[in-house]
Amino acid sequence: MLHQYKLRFYNFRLILFLLLLSGFGIQLVGIAMSDLRNRQLGGVALGVAVMLLLSFIDYSWILNFQWFIYGFNILMLLAVYAFGNSVNGAARWIDLGFVTFQPTELSKVLIVVFFAKYLMDHEDEINTFQVIARSVILLGFPLILIYIQPDMKNTLTILMVFAILYYIAGLSYRIIIGAVLIIIPTIVIFLSIVVQPDQKLIKDYQRDRIMSFLYPENEEYSDNIEQQRNSQTAIAAGELLGRRHNEEHEVSSVNEGNFVPENQTDFIFAVAGEEYGFVGCAFIVLLLLAISLECVRMGMRAKDLSGKILCCGIASIVSIQGFLNISVATGIAPNTGTPLPFVSYGLTSIVSLFTGMGFVLNVGLQSSSYTKELELTEYERKEEYL
Repeated sequence: MLHQYKLRFYNFRLILFLLLLSGFGIQLVGIAMSDLRNRQLGGVALGVAVMLLLSFIDYSWILNFQWFIYGFNILMLLAVYAFGNSVNGAARWIDLGFVTFQPTELSKVLIVVFFAKYLMDHEDEINTFQVIARSVILLGFPLILIYIQPDMKNTLTILMVFAILYYIAGLSYRIIIGAVLIIIPTIVIFLSIVVQPDQKLIKDYQRDRIMSFLYPENEEYSDNIEQQRNSQTAIAAGELLGRRHNEEHEVSSVNEGNFVPENQTDFIFAVAGEEYGFVGCAFIVLLLLAISLECVRMGMRAKDLSGKILCCGIASIVSIQGFLNISVATGIAPNTGTPLPFVSYGLTSIVSLFTGMGFVLNVGLQSSSYTKELELTEYERKEEYL
């Protein structure tokens, strides 16, 4: 379970990137809503503590409990329907008294952990119909529970993460091409149905978001597109260095005027754009890119396939969520309500992401170079004994 790791294999660079990004997030959350700054700081502190603890626990030992992890994930998602609070028609949160917990955020990490072990165990038969079918079924149970909350954004996020996991595991390009040929017409059919006023596939508010993106000039959906337009205005107002570095600005703040709703979560990127300009936005994008690349780099050096899948899975969660959040804030994607990793307010999201990073750091500590060094040391000890 615990090993005597060598600190020179510890990825302090990744920790630095995480602290810089989450520290900037604390600052932005405080600007958006000052009374949430200390809560965000507490969430980051808890997340870092969990990350550091997990980073020294052998991930291979944890993966031995894959079915317990899967069962816990299902029970956690079922608890939403038994004890969850409904907000705006969606039951996604459980009130623990001292904090509100969103199981879906942790569920994404647990799904990556489960399939890291499951796909490694079936590495030799990864392209067989039986394994693909079982994998889809195993993914289907938590995915359905998330979808009916309703939570379409996380449903789509998990589907994309699962596709990446399977690709990393060695999915045949022939199967990938076949899947693409099925997915594209399915998306076209789906969109042709949801644009109909009497459709039943998705909720009305979900349809309105899609329609406002497809037909922004339509007055019927002006309320939905107004959020994104104000977000774009806030980002544009920041120019190069932002309002905080322009002491002579006379234009009132879009964020402080509450023209951008949920600017501490969904539209935190607009706060960064207005307050710190292009430089602040670029800082966030580059740090997200650096974190994702560090995870992938450690995955490429992992001692086994499960470590590789773990690292690339966590990297995909960070990169996909970051891309979706920034796309919404800049108006190039419909509003999804996706938080910006390590930046948006949300204690469950912060702690869950740091939990994933704990696994990544431990994979890095047991890289192929470290494993070879251990084997060499063991060989030298045997030679000396003989």
